[in-house]
This record gives sequence, C-alpha cells and structure tokens, in this order.
Amino acid sequence: MSKNGELKKIELPHSITVRELSERLQTSPIEVIKTLMGNGVMANINQEVDFDTAAIVAAEMGFDAALKVLEDKSLEDQSEIPLWRQWISKEKPNDLQKRPPVVGILGHVDHGKTTLLDAIRQTDVAGSEVGGITQHIGAYQVEHNHRLISFIDTPGHAAFTAMRARGAQGADIVVLVVAADDGVMPQTREAISHAKAARVPIVVALNKMDRPNAAPDQVKQQLAEVGLVPDEWDGDTLVVPISAKEKTGLDDLLEAILLVADNNEIIANPNGRVFGTVIEASQERGRGAMATFLVQNGTLKVGDVVVAGQACGKIKAMFDYKGEKIDQASPSTPVSVMGLDEIPAAGELFRTAKSTKAAREIVERRKQLVAEREAVTSGGMTLEQLFASVQAGEAQELRLIIKADVQGSLEPIVSSLKDMKVEEIGVNILHADTGNISENDVMLASTSDAIIIGFNTQPDAATRRLAESEGVSIRTYNIIYRLTEDIDKALRGLLEPEMREITLGRANVLAVFGASKIGRAAGCRVVEGEIRRNARVRVLRGEESLFKGEVASLKRHQEDVREVREGFECGIGLKGFNDFVEGDVIECFTIEKVEVI
Repeated sequence: MSKNGELKKIELPHSITVRELSERLQTSPIEVIKTLMGNGVMANINQEVDFDTAAIVAAEMGFDAALKVLEDKSLEDQSEIPLWRQWISKEKPNDLQKRPPVVGILGHVDHGKTTLLDAIRQTDVAGSEVGGITQHIGAYQVEHNHRLISFIDTPGHAAFTAMRARGAQGADIVVLVVAADDGVMPQTREAISHAKAARVPIVVALNKMDRPNAAPDQVKQQLAEVGLVPDEWDGDTLVVPISAKEKTGLDDLLEAILLVADNNEIIANPNGRVFGTVIEASQERGRGAMATFLVQNGTLKVGDVVVAGQACGKIKAMFDYKGEKIDQASPSTPVSVMGLDEIPAAGELFRTAKSTKAAREIVERRKQLVAEREAVTSGGMTLEQLFASVQAGEAQELRLIIKADVQGSLEPIVSSLKDMKVEEIGVNILHADTGNISENDVMLASTSDAIIIGFNTQPDAATRRLAESEGVSIRTYNIIYRLTEDIDKALRGLLEPEMREITLGRANVLAVFGASKIGRAAGCRVVEGEIRRNARVRVLRGEESLFKGEVASLKRHQEDVREVREGFECGIGLKGFNDFVEGDVIECFTIEKVEVI
C-alpha cells in the first residue's frame, strides 16, 4: 500500500504461478500459499492460479491488480514462443507446406486420456500402466479420412506439471479430456493454462458419456466458467461428447481435430533445417541410448548427425511408432532413433549438425556453459560444508538421491520435489539419474547424509547390503504421486515409520531328511550371516520365492540352538513347508521399523 493509503497498482497475466506471484507482490511464496488457503484454494509453489484468484491475493497484500492486456501481438515477448516455432518462422514462406497436426492429450488424472488413445489406436496401453496412470510420454500416429494425425500421449497427474507443459508446447492442438461424470478438476484447469500459455487451440473431449451419472450440460457450464465456451453456446471451443470405453464419438473427435487444424496455419519446410523435440529417451539392452524424436521441420534421415542437449551421434537406425524400420521422417512424424552417445533429456530440442566433429564441439560448449552456471549458483560448496551448515543450524534440508528407470520419469519427479518446502525445511536433490540404484549412490548418500529414492528401479543384493551396513535409507516407488506425498509428509513430520526387511543370513540346502514332528527338514550349511530360530525365512529356488514363514526347529548335532553362524552346518525345519530339494536357498530375515525419512 502506498504512503497515502491507496492500493499500489500491479498488472498480472491471465494465469500465473504461485512463485511468480510472490515475486510480483514482493513477498514469500509461503505467504501467498497461506493467503490462498485462507480463501479456500490449495496450491503448491509451481501451480498456476487464474487472474481472479491472483487479484484476491494481491488485494489482501495491498495491491490493486489489473489484467495485463497485450494490444499488439507483434509486441509479445518472443521468449514465450517455443523455440522451434521461432525457427520455423525463419524459413522462406514459399518453402512452407501443410503438415499433419500434432495433438497433445491433456486433462485430469483418471479422466480417460490413455483409454482414448487406446480406442483410437486399437491398442492396449492403459492396461500395462501401474495403477492405470500413464508413467511415460509416447508419440503415435493415426490416419483418418486419408490424413495423418500425430498424438503426444502426455501423463495427466499433477506431478507431471513440467512434462505436461512440454506436451502442450510441442503440440499444434490440445485435446482436453474431461470426464462427463466428474467435471473440471484442478489438473484440468492446470492443463488449460499450459495450452493457453503455448497459444494452442483446445478441443474438449467430453469423455465417459456412457456413465449413468454423466452431466454434460453441467460440465459445459464449468468449461465456460474457465474460458472454454462451447461452440453451441456461441463460443469458439469445440466440445465433442465421446465414450472412449464404448468407442463412440471418436470419428467426431477426429473430424473436430482436422477442422481446427484447417483453421490454423500448421506448416513446416520438409526440405529445410532439420529440428524437433525429444519426447522420450531411455537405455535399451543391445541398442544403447534410444530416443523418441518428434520431427518439427525438415526431413530426418538415417545417417544424419544430430545434437540433442548434451547428447550427439550419427543415426544408425530409425523406427516408426509401430516399431518398423524407416529411412526418413518428415515433419510431424514421431520416430525412435538409435545412435546417440548418451541419453538426452526429455523435452530437449534436437537438430542436425554438419559432422560428428561439429556435433561434439557443440556438446562440449554446452557442457562447459552448464558447468560454469553450476559453479556460479553452487558457490563451490561441498557436501561436507552443506552437512556442516545443517548441523550448525544454518540450514535445514532433506537431501535426496533420485534414480529412475527412464528420463521421462526422472524429469517430473525432480521438478515436483526440488521446490517442495514446508516452513524453512526444503529438499536438496544431490544427484538425479536413470538406471539401477548402485553402490556409488549408497556411498554418496552415506557421506552426505542423504536418502535414496528409486522409481521403477531397485538395488541389487550387494547394494542393499552396503546400504544396511552404512545406515542408508532406500525407498522405492512405482507411482509418482505416492513418492511426492511421502516426501511432503516427511517434511511435515507426518510420515509413518517404514517397515523394512533386514537380511540376517543365507543357508544352502545340502540334503533333505525325514523329521518326526514336522515331516521333512533340510540339512544346510550357512554361507552368509546367520540363521536365527526366532526370525522369519523364505525359501528360494533359483529366482523364484517358494515360501515365506517361520522356523519350526533349528538343530545342530541333534541339539536345539537359537542361532547358527556362517560356515557351520545345521538342520532347519519350517512351519507349513517341507518341499525342500537340494540346491534350495533358505534366507533368514527380520522386519524392523525404520524411522521417518
């Protein structure tokens, strides 16, 4: 508020993140979040709020907010326009041709995005996803009325904010999937913000119309309230009723997509500069680094040298969305490529280079710039100094090492966690990478007092033993929102203790003999650790676990004993299992309560 008591003037855009709003209002994000909560709005630091909500917060903090209106689109900030669109604008107008539209599928979790793509492609992707929630981005093409349409399948949970934003930025049209029995939800509004920020037209797929409690008119009213006025209400948003499950309304949806495509300038130069976006990347056995590219200009060919972020290489082979080998890919075509020297980050732009040498020089320059930026931002502080500052009370943070199966999983996890904060306790991600949890990760965690988080990846036996000996906590997940919920609870001190399995020892079955009370027992030699009578055991045959239960008897030289250590032989009888064969392994373990992260 100004000195004369008047509210200070401020201009705000139609949507803004909590972080950006706090900066505009010259206050902390925590204060903004508290004010939002006081007005019944739950939002995190990276979540976008609309102008009306932001104006209420601004008013409570002494500001008079006005909607920022751009009078002349030529004056718009070019930095908000995706780089690839800026590159296309530099092509000669006479060389530009129509290309297939690229469609991003956005919407709230469980509203049927992947099921819709399944119905369109007549495949089953949703059935293979953990919890029915899409975990990775994919790109596919379909043909309708002799015209191609490329789809980017973008995960829909709130944790995928960054990935969803990238999906909208790479798309020409967004299909917003809204369940007719559920309506506009928080992630629906978030998806709308991403589409509007990317200046991409929206087609609404009103899904689950087969449900008895579907309320299409009510949902259309909700859509109108968030700026998507249906065309039948004299608006400019096509709202198409469908049922992905029953496969009804799909032709109408595809027609709507092509109609919107015809009303927008969707063009590229197939003979021009080759560039596009990395949709997904992973390491595959026998193939090395594999990346899914969406070609956005030019024609990508086998043998081309490409640069994608800090990865480069000559394309050895290309595969279309069906997995069939192809020699070239024109604009709007998604392809899987082989030949890069490392895994590029999902969302990076790729482009061709004149030679392998030129590509490597570009990558080296990029790596040098990244190293310089990190040196400036980190101030050269070591892990030991960070730990000392925590011990001295100068900082409080939860240190994490993140390992995920692929880049498409790693990015949303890191973006969700890095800005997470409760009061003054925040998250510090020391290392994030793809691949299995390794002994190096454990040693880094041990020396820096960090927790290891694994997503769709596990430590091997040696790594797990090292973690136990070093006192390092490893938590693994296969659904991202459960991971983020646990970290949030840990920061708030609400997370329940984890029950962790501690391996005590292993014994090899050398012989099987009869036992009067329990039927059959196993003659064993303890090869690792110890076997305890009061612990739990499992019977392993190769990689298969046959039984998990309790020890009925543990004998050495016909005498009952409490434990048998490594190098000694013993007889083991189990409660409820006697189908031993020579070569089985009996693993002894206990379940212990582990303190909160």
